[in-house]
Parts: sequence; structure tokens; C-alpha cells
Amino acid sequence: MKATKITILSLALAAFSFSNAKAQNEPVVGGEKMYPKKNIVENAVNSKDHTTLVAAVKAAGLVETLQSEGPFTVFAPVNDAFENLPEGTVETLLKPENKAKLSAVLTYHVVSGNWDSKSIMKAIKKGDGKAVLTTVQGGKLTAMMNGTSSIMLTDENGRTSNISILDVYQSNGVIHVIDAVVLPK
Repeated sequence: MKATKITILSLALAAFSFSNAKAQNEPVVGGEKMYPKKNIVENAVNSKDHTTLVAAVKAAGLVETLQSEGPFTVFAPVNDAFENLPEGTVETLLKPENKAKLSAVLTYHVVSGNWDSKSIMKAIKKGDGKAVLTTVQGGKLTAMMNGTSSIMLTDENGRTSNISILDVYQSNGVIHVIDAVVLPK
């Protein structure tokens, strides 16, 4: 009887461990699971927290780029981040005549390569508390620790953004969800 209880307990723990590992591999963003076998765009379109970002990516003509092989690291602002920009900013950027400016803002949120949280933290440590990341737009983002396990980004204008969800792995890179829009000079 005792052996049976141990076996049942062992099976329950194994099942929990498997489901927990699966949950970590498929994090929930914007109320939807993000699947590591899908690309950045395929996952982002399902997030209810990123509808503004997805609309902007479409308007800028960057869908095909973000579906390509990559790898890319995307710092993905949530809808609230766009809403916190000065009134009219998003509407102005979404106008066809501002496509180049919109593209510059969006590509400022992208870094070439797979920069997961471990890589960023390692670079911060190596850089004595700061890591400077060059964006696809050509500008710089400075990453710093904000506490023991939280990463903060500072743009070239001194605006800061915190990563609220780390390491959402994609087939062509990794997404980090951020709470503010970062802007190039």
C-alpha cells in the first residue's frame, strides 16, 4: 500500500513537472499562448495586448521582415505603452506619409540576434551595470538591471521601459514584452 502511494505521488509530481515545463515553453501573452514553433508575427497577432503594435507593423510594411528567418529580438510594447505617448502620436505615425518614421520607431525596438534575458544580463554584468544594444534602426538602447531579476531599457532620449515578460521564444527569435515605447533620437 505504501509503495502504491509513493508511485501515485511520483506520477503526480512528474505530470506537474511536465505541465509546468510546457507552460514555461508556451508563455501566455495578452491572454494567448505563444508557441516557440511560430514566428514573431504569427504569435504577436494573437496577443490582445499587442494590437496597436501589430497594426503599426502592418502599416510600416514590416510583416514580411518579422516573418523571415531572423533571428530577431523584439522589445514589444503593450497597447497601454502606445496610449501613454503624447495625444495624436500613434495616429500621426500610422498615416501613409509617415511610413518611414513609423518604420524607424518600430525597428528601434528590434535587435539582431537572440538576446534572451540570460544574454542581456550577462552583457550587463560584463559592461559593469550597462549593456548597449544596437537596434536594427541603427540607434542604441541601454539595458540595465532594475532589481535582481528585472531588466530596464533606456532609449537615446532618456525614456525608460521595463521588461514585464521575459523570453517569449519564437521560431525566428525572442520577444520581451515592455511597458513603454522607446524612441530613437
